[in-house]
Amino acid sequence: MDIPAQTATRIARQIATEIGANRAQVTAAADLLDGGATVPFVARYRKEVTGGLDDTQLRTLAERLSYLREMEARRASILGSIRDQGKLTDDLARAIGTAETKAALEDIYLPFKPKRRTKAMIARENGLEPLLRAIQADPSRDPAALAPAYLSEAVDSPKAALDGARDILVEELSENAEVLGPLRDFMRREARISARVVPGKEEAGAKFSDYFAHSEGWSGIPGHRALAILRAAKEEVVTIEIAPEPETGTARAEGIVARGLGAVGQGPGADWLRGVAGWAWRVRLSNTMYIDLLTELRARAHAEAIQVFARNLRDLLLAAPAGPRATLGLDPGIRTGCKIAVVDGTGKLLDTATIYPFQPKNDLRGAEATLLALIAKHGVDLIAIGNGTASRESERLVAEELKRLPKGVKAPTKVIVSEAGASVYSASELAAKEFPGLDVSLRGAVSIARRLQDPLAELVKVPPQSIGVGQYQHDVDQRQLAKSLEAVVEDAVNAVGVDLNTASAPLLAHVAGLGPSLAQAIVAHRDAQGAFPSRAALKKVAGLGPKAFQQCAGFLRVQGPEPLDASAVHPEAYGVARKIVAACGRDLRSLMGDAQALKAVNARDFVTEDFGLPTVRDILAELEKPGRDPRPGFVTASFAEGVEDIKDLRPGMSLEGTVTNVAAFGAFVDIGVHQDGLVHVSQLADRFVKDPHEVVKAGDVVRVRVTEVDAPRKRIGLTMRKDNAPTDRPAREPAKPAPRAAQAAPKGAGAFGSALADALRKR
Repeated sequence: MDIPAQTATRIARQIATEIGANRAQVTAAADLLDGGATVPFVARYRKEVTGGLDDTQLRTLAERLSYLREMEARRASILGSIRDQGKLTDDLARAIGTAETKAALEDIYLPFKPKRRTKAMIARENGLEPLLRAIQADPSRDPAALAPAYLSEAVDSPKAALDGARDILVEELSENAEVLGPLRDFMRREARISARVVPGKEEAGAKFSDYFAHSEGWSGIPGHRALAILRAAKEEVVTIEIAPEPETGTARAEGIVARGLGAVGQGPGADWLRGVAGWAWRVRLSNTMYIDLLTELRARAHAEAIQVFARNLRDLLLAAPAGPRATLGLDPGIRTGCKIAVVDGTGKLLDTATIYPFQPKNDLRGAEATLLALIAKHGVDLIAIGNGTASRESERLVAEELKRLPKGVKAPTKVIVSEAGASVYSASELAAKEFPGLDVSLRGAVSIARRLQDPLAELVKVPPQSIGVGQYQHDVDQRQLAKSLEAVVEDAVNAVGVDLNTASAPLLAHVAGLGPSLAQAIVAHRDAQGAFPSRAALKKVAGLGPKAFQQCAGFLRVQGPEPLDASAVHPEAYGVARKIVAACGRDLRSLMGDAQALKAVNARDFVTEDFGLPTVRDILAELEKPGRDPRPGFVTASFAEGVEDIKDLRPGMSLEGTVTNVAAFGAFVDIGVHQDGLVHVSQLADRFVKDPHEVVKAGDVVRVRVTEVDAPRKRIGLTMRKDNAPTDRPAREPAKPAPRAAQAAPKGAGAFGSALADALRKR
């Protein structure tokens, strides 16, 4: 898209302010992205060019660049349309040129936008516009006295004439940018969003009971609460209103509309004009503002929910891998049995079985024999147990069997693993290609085993929306959600790096510069020609050109004769790395990992015209810890013995669990009872916590204490605080009164007893 240099400069300056950079950085990054460079590549290997912009800044830059360029195209389109109509004035062109948002542009364009036949158009055709102008010209005169002069076959009474004049003025006020802008700003500040239960829907919509009589400021409503209200409205449980306070707000809104009349003075005509302004608010503009603010609220809530989902997904993808260890995956089941799959350290399927230790077969002895045989035969080091139905019963079964192992035999470590999305993968086309002769349910056991070994490598095979770490994920803008989550997956994959010779096509597809087709081509080449001996050999893959190689090479790892191929040093910088090695007088393999020797190197000595100080420092850091994995060390949660169902819980119990989901209002924790408990944001720490992500992330192992148990509604209240003292709020944020609906919440509902918790769980 060609944009004038002056416009491009303005866009760059605006984005620079938003992301905390300077205009030159934004311009340089935009040029790289326009040239086909990917965000991971630019963030990692073009730091000198962009001044060190990170992947988060670059993602925001790319998004805003697209928005602002679209706005410039729309600005040009609007100018052209009004010019073609012969109505473009210098003042109008100036207003269009200085509009800062798409909404402001559309407000200006509204009077000139082609529209279907309206009441105002009909009134103009009937010759009633002069009547309106006559009233405006002399507001001291009585409009009723002026109206008879404008009667015709189409206008049969003075009242009809005045109604037509009113329709024209209402349309003019409703399309006046100087009215719409201030009115929208007023509503953003002062409007309240209210929800009321639809009579007769109290029982069917009980999970939304907190919003049956709810009202709060539009500007301050949290996204998760807005989404809960929007879902309740979608299910026709409540009706929504967005309006100013009726006592004073309505009069103020009408006053803002009346400013569009200009100075009208006093008299019957002035009273009529002001009355029409009030009418315009009541019958048209109040509805326009409702739609605008509802749209804005939905977009704001969607953005917040998508951000929460993205952060949780990133944490889950970058969770600690157990590593290349022989693993037995167990997908629990009762009637259909427990499905078992054993994989080796590389994730290759070795064996499968199905056991029936529970009702109706109760083949406990057969289950015991099968488990012990598989553990012994394959040297199983880890046992991954899915956290679905019968997971605790299965864990207890495994624990008993491990006690039966011969003395001297190391018992495998058992771990409860989230199986969210495993069934989606097992029924996918990808799983069918990978295991064409394997039963669908057994494929799920393979996925459970592999996601313990390497969460990232396995979870990329599952649509992010199916992983279960989202907040109202099916309610939000699916296109924006998919775009955001794809960016998260791409950043996570490239942050860790990918083994070129073992990675699956779905994993390779997320490497910078590749994509599904090139990933498939790489796997096909590998299958036909054998393992890649080096990164350079990647150039022999059909369809993989120099640009794609440049983008992807640094994120791929190859264990071969070239040590640097197993590191994050980009092939284009191998020369610099070898100069550093030569200066140290050492062999490359002996120098890699020698922190003391590398810390003595002066990075500035190796700066060249092509490779600046940031790149040299990155090379030194990589040589110090070659191929380092940014993910944390592997730890597991130990669920309490005898606590397997929500009915086993008692207030005061101290338990260990794993954080499964982090929302704006708190964190959900799996404590091994088939129902996650909620640690409300106020219970996350012995201090004020504004953002739960400050304290926990998905995958964290935490110690919690049970505070409340509501078995009928399957709600568990937890705390991570060390005492019961009230949480101090910072001085700048005084305590806020609870909304009316919260004050009327059922006794015993507690902090976690919101309809939101139910709705989130049913996402």
